[in-house]
Amino acid sequence: MNQVAFPRNDASTLSDDGDTLSFCSTCAFSQACLAEGMDKRSLMDLHVLVEHVGPFHAGEHIFREGDPFEAIAAVRAGTVKTYVIDRDGHEHVLGFHLPGEVIGLNAIDGDHYPCNAIALDTVMLCRFSFPKIAVLATKLPGLQRQLFRLLSRDIGRAALLAGDWSADQRMAAFLIGLSRRLAARGFSPNRFQLTMARTDIANYLRLAPETVSRVLRRFQEEGLLHVERRELELTGRDALEALAAPILRV
Repeated sequence: MNQVAFPRNDASTLSDDGDTLSFCSTCAFSQACLAEGMDKRSLMDLHVLVEHVGPFHAGEHIFREGDPFEAIAAVRAGTVKTYVIDRDGHEHVLGFHLPGEVIGLNAIDGDHYPCNAIALDTVMLCRFSFPKIAVLATKLPGLQRQLFRLLSRDIGRAALLAGDWSADQRMAAFLIGLSRRLAARGFSPNRFQLTMARTDIANYLRLAPETVSRVLRRFQEEGLLHVERRELELTGRDALEALAAPILRV
């Protein structure tokens, strides 16, 4: 069966809610719940906490810095960018969140969201009341471990690009990291669309936009990838993996 190229925002994806027993295909917590021997019907306490919200269209904010923190949200479809604005009015991209990933985790320590979250394309979310899911997590060890795992993953990604890496290494790590995240959700690992602007990628990687364009062009000339506008295909994966290895460590 051929894997679908990301994004796949067709009607079936946007309306995906599993069935009586099964969770949504992109549910961030289904694995933890199933590990506890609980399907959707036997976990009504959790499902009641879930609110499906959206669609958010490109450019619409999901939350803004300073908004009261009451919930975390799992992305069902689309891509969400998180960012902050410094005192001088400059934007700093913190991350890009794909289907199955959670936004709002960095607000757990406070009462307000510490950043902005904006839709980059058509986004659907599952919103979880955090106070209630935190109480439930104390009763379900698997759910608690999943929350810790998600927190650890966010911290790890933020730290990866802090080193003195070359532009080639940063870009390769970004592409391979994105590929692995999409593959984990059933999308093609080698063919996908960059739903974020190159200026956003450059900001996130702490590179100049012209550097990002130059590196992508050179990668294409060297046969490592094929780019057509935002459509991208990894054609020299082994070489990209080798470049990314020092940053991704795996």
